Amino acid sequence: MAFAQSDIATENGHVGPHPSYIQLAKPYIFEQKLQECMAATGVTEAKEDNIRLQGVAWIDSLRKALHLPVRTFNTACVYYHRFRLVHVDTEYGFMDAATAALFTACKIEDTLKKSREILCAAYNQKVTSAEHVSQDDPMFDNPSKAIVGLERLMLEASGFDYRSRYPQKLLLKLSKYYHLDRDTVGKTAYNMSLDLYRTFAPLKQTTSTMAIACVELAGRLDEQNVQELEAGKGFKKWRTSRAEVMETLLDLLDLYTHHRTQTTVGQEYPIETFIAIRITLNQEASANDYPRYTNSVKKRSLINGNKAANGTKDNKSATSPLSPQDTLASDGKSSVTLSPEAAAGARVRAGLKEGTVRFMLDPERARDEKKIVAEYFKVEEEEYEVEVEREKRRG
Repeated sequence: MAFAQSDIATENGHVGPHPSYIQLAKPYIFEQKLQECMAATGVTEAKEDNIRLQGVAWIDSLRKALHLPVRTFNTACVYYHRFRLVHVDTEYGFMDAATAALFTACKIEDTLKKSREILCAAYNQKVTSAEHVSQDDPMFDNPSKAIVGLERLMLEASGFDYRSRYPQKLLLKLSKYYHLDRDTVGKTAYNMSLDLYRTFAPLKQTTSTMAIACVELAGRLDEQNVQELEAGKGFKKWRTSRAEVMETLLDLLDLYTHHRTQTTVGQEYPIETFIAIRITLNQEASANDYPRYTNSVKKRSLINGNKAANGTKDNKSATSPLSPQDTLASDGKSSVTLSPEAAAGARVRAGLKEGTVRFMLDPERARDEKKIVAEYFKVEEEEYEVEVEREKRRG
């Protein structure tokens, strides 16, 4: 007996097994998407700043205790930021997330450290030297398992994209190229590149943009201005623009003016110096009509075919971090996933009972696969007319 089509069709119209979802890697996440993610998680700006700064400070202290290189610190901070964009802060402690991010970064950067070793270093930081314990202590058994579990979520939140950016190497080359003093401007710029990871700039900007911004701001602080950088000369060679560098400079100045005591460079200069530099940069941005945040797109909400008024939004069509529009299903329909956990929730809402999230780095390959698979899920219907003779009624 053949099954009817309705018996094997899923609730969303698919016949047979679900074609799965494809999540593309996102090497850059711009400010507009960052604000959407934070709005969806329901965290306030003050709380977000506090958790972000505390987490990065925790990673930095562990990095120094374990004598890890700067590249591991860079990668760990990026994974920590990406993780927090997907998962609500109430689901985890910021120390656990920061420790898991450092554990994941150690594997990616080939500076291997066991989870127990990292947990032991974290514990020994909080006690006196007489109370130090070894990594074999049984107290680390359960926390070690929790860190390994968070590692999987870290990788899923990043889309299994292991590419990282390190501005420090280019920063040193730029300092040498412009003949800047190594002990003053060079050292300040290097420390500034570490403070930069306390912001979201590493998620938004390229390596060259971050390095140029740090060198320029360090030169302004030490009164050794680099005229070529301030004029934007040679930016095309570095595939960046003055607007992107300006955005990074203002992100740094926001950090130094509002959270000066929690940074390395901020404590070395008076706050009036940062405010004076910010006024100068604001004047330049206004004169050249630079936006505060680059690569942003204004979205128009439509309600019953009309433009929304007074800031109203159509919640059904709104994009949230749990439902980005750049995640595609293999059959050509838009998926709503940033992580497999979010994907599971999305599939339940959509009425799907099955489906797999697959991660890809190459968007062209994802589009080609989508086109090929979509051919097998096309619903083809034919209409035709059949003449039926009516029987003559008797009597």
